[in-house]
Amino acid sequence: MKKTPRERTLPLFDHANEIVCGVDEAGRGPLAGPVFAAAVILDPARPIPGLRDSKKLTAARREELAVLIRRDALAWSVAQCCEDEIDTLNILHATMLAMRRAIEGLHRQPTLALIDGNRCPPAAVRCEAIVGGDDLVEAISAASILAKTGRDAALVALHQTYPQYGFDQHKGYPTALHLERLQLHGVSPAHRRSYAPVRAMLDPQP
Repeated sequence: MKKTPRERTLPLFDHANEIVCGVDEAGRGPLAGPVFAAAVILDPARPIPGLRDSKKLTAARREELAVLIRRDALAWSVAQCCEDEIDTLNILHATMLAMRRAIEGLHRQPTLALIDGNRCPPAAVRCEAIVGGDDLVEAISAASILAKTGRDAALVALHQTYPQYGFDQHKGYPTALHLERLQLHGVSPAHRRSYAPVRAMLDPQP
């Protein structure tokens, strides 16, 4: 029988005698709101079936799994970088900072952090970057789910402050609805001023 990518790849990341945390982010692309990151150390004695890349799960399933992760993981942490930090540092460095904060927020110290993507944050713990890790390594999948559900909840809360933008629907991403509302209502304090569509409204060309 042909093996799936998950079955082919997981043994490569079976680090014996390591305390491994998975790390992932959510919210690099949106025009508004913070960028989130999460770190998770899973408990081998309490497996959580169904973990995978959060983008491949329904919102309801993500919420169900987030409850199980918070209940059954050995340790978990969610962190963020705000809009001002994103505009000051740029989104890449803000994402790395959020990841570092998530790792540092774990109440149990890992010996190895497996990072989704091709870059590692500057952290005290040893890190390995894994492209596509959010669908290959369950600890990263768990981090992906916590980062995504945490950020979605933050944008729903942001909708209460700025209901005219529809943040509860598009979560800050540059959808047609969001761009339409941005043109109609202007730039809010929650928008990332360094992102092109927002910057263009703040500094229109003559």
